Amino acid sequence: MFNKLRSLFSSPVAEEPLPQQASLPAGQRVYAIGDIHGRLDLFEQLLARIDADDASRGAADTTLILLGDLVDRGPDSRGVIERAMQLMATGKVRILAGNHEEMMLGSLRDEETMRHFLRHGGRETLFSYGLRGEEYSRGNLEEIIERANALVPPDHIAFMQAMEDQIVMGDYLFVHAGIRPGVPLDRQMTSDLRWIRREFLDHADPHGHLVVHGHTITDEPVLRHNRIGIDTGAFASGKLTALGCEGDRRWLLTAFIAPQEREAA
Repeated sequence: MFNKLRSLFSSPVAEEPLPQQASLPAGQRVYAIGDIHGRLDLFEQLLARIDADDASRGAADTTLILLGDLVDRGPDSRGVIERAMQLMATGKVRILAGNHEEMMLGSLRDEETMRHFLRHGGRETLFSYGLRGEEYSRGNLEEIIERANALVPPDHIAFMQAMEDQIVMGDYLFVHAGIRPGVPLDRQMTSDLRWIRREFLDHADPHGHLVVHGHTITDEPVLRHNRIGIDTGAFASGKLTALGCEGDRRWLLTAFIAPQEREAA
């Protein structure tokens, strides 16, 4: 997946017309951040860039949307969750549940889900909550579940349980993975909103809303006439992407930390 990653650098803000007719109501501005996956360093850098960009554009009713998958794979899922909780308490922030939040919550109750969770970045998440290497190496699934329930604070669990599944603002639909084409929004299945790939990605017709999503990793943001994908694989590429929207305009902001820079830090 990542064998063709190019040298990625923070790019200047770029603006251009939307790929299809889509706009936000007058006075509203939105920033949507793609899958963070435990990269608190990139998250903090991108938040600072968003703050500066927001201030430079003048007064607006600004909303920050996190597209899900805050946890797993990267080194500091706990830190990302705590930072997101701080943002929720102090600003206008909405957060979508991704498939990795679903796995993490399920892993606290079920051995098979825990097995799946650990194979897909959950080990790093539990390490960020204080699980020791020897506990992971020597423990069976039942013991790891017991330790996970002791280590993950109840308010973090409640925070993830309260995450949203879809957000409509103006002509935009924000979801984690995508939607089932042809199905009304109020009849979409949660599993599709958090997990869908091919049926959504390959769909060529308009969806009614311009869909902004993460979940599927690409080297660069994907701008299609019916969807915008902004998961740029932060945990491996060192590149975290945000989409800004206001009126009928959109722009991209990027945070980047090269792997060698992170190793040297």
